[in-house]
Amino acid sequence: MEYDESMLVQRIGEMKLFPETESSHMTLHCAHCNTVLGDSYGICGDFSIKHMDSIMCLKVTDDVVISDPMESGHKGDLANCICSALKCRVCCCDVGKVIHSAPSHLATIRSLFLLYKAKISCYILDSSSMVRASKLTFHMKPLREHINEVRQQVEAQLNQMSHANSRLTSVTSDLNK
Repeated sequence: MEYDESMLVQRIGEMKLFPETESSHMTLHCAHCNTVLGDSYGICGDFSIKHMDSIMCLKVTDDVVISDPMESGHKGDLANCICSALKCRVCCCDVGKVIHSAPSHLATIRSLFLLYKAKISCYILDSSSMVRASKLTFHMKPLREHINEVRQQVEAQLNQMSHANSRLTSVTSDLNK
């Protein structure tokens, strides 16, 4: 969707996406009723197995309902998993799964919300456009990159504080003379 004077115009068709679009701020919507289900701050990556291309999310909105009955995966990639379906509160569409118990090779997705890309649309805030989630990739930054970024920020703040401290020391020594 994009803003066109007083209304939003759907633009879900084929759209060229630029690399920066895939890392921009966005909201995740139910593709059926457009209810907001999450945002880019809760996304932690892609998860793809046979017949289940999903967005991994740490958190979702209250409009995502975890179904009470737990299912057991008997075959395929989710064999030996215990999971619950995720449904849109407004239209009751099945929008994903949450895995409660899984074998060790799937340990990284336990307790994460897996939203089916086929059932999700993404509203990209920077371009004011709605695109299918299946057209996007949600890359996880390696932890080392995050740590290096934080380290650089802390070092920059430490340098600023050291500079301010030395200026304060020189000013107070000048006042004491």
